Amino acid sequence: MTTPDATDAFDAAERAMWAGRTEAYARGFGRLCAHPVPALLDAAGVAAGTRVLDIGTGTGAAALAAGERGALVRAVDADAGMVAEARRRGVAAEVAVLPALPFGDGEFDAVLGNFVLNHVGRPRAALAELRRVLRPGGRLAVTLWGARRGAGQDLLGRALAAGGAVPPSYLPRLDPAEDFARTPDGLAGLLAEAGFTGAGAVELAWDHRTTVEEWWGGAAGGVATVGLVLTAQEAGTVAAVRREYERLCAAFVPQGAENADGEGPLALPHVALLARAVR
Repeated sequence: MTTPDATDAFDAAERAMWAGRTEAYARGFGRLCAHPVPALLDAAGVAAGTRVLDIGTGTGAAALAAGERGALVRAVDADAGMVAEARRRGVAAEVAVLPALPFGDGEFDAVLGNFVLNHVGRPRAALAELRRVLRPGGRLAVTLWGARRGAGQDLLGRALAAGGAVPPSYLPRLDPAEDFARTPDGLAGLLAEAGFTGAGAVELAWDHRTTVEEWWGGAAGGVATVGLVLTAQEAGTVAAVRREYERLCAAFVPQGAENADGEGPLALPHVALLARAVR
């Protein structure tokens, strides 16, 4: 049984995690999260005239891509800073926090959720709300970081551990009663449990192209869990983590792209889940 206090604490920690970090997110992790957007839109059948809702829009990557296909797009995010940036880029975005959306039943042909379910304390309730705003026969497509990880996904975490970082006690922790298997079958099963039909999920794998400084900058800016851990450390520990990070980066420099100043390119293998289902 879900513990309300645990769920509330998770959601509150998630809100605090992203507050004031729009620019840092856009400069680093935002580019990473934009990679699956074309596949996400294909999975949802987004085309000209499709009424699309993009939940957790962030800075608007998926919403903008859907608009470029001629879709009629609305977007929401729980963070006001993200909404402001999405609006600045031309997205019809507003603040809304799952599992409560300010839309009528069956209002959309497609709902997109790009790396959103891992940031809500009640994923099943969130999916029920997404199903509500979809028309019968409408499509849902979501991405999620899964149990299988690419080596590049653990780069910052390995550096934190090697540098002696100690995670703070206030990290978001999902209530075990709300958790689910972060595998293709587990995610598809979660969608089926929420009442969707034809649910299926696959893994997507790619090398995220970034630089030593750009990838460090997201964490140094406090973005995501690794950012919360890094920014909670004393200066000496941060310096030790940075040394370990630079050492570990050497394994991800593309052949022939070595850079003597240590600020050169990286190719970081990542793996994510992509699921689709029908209302």
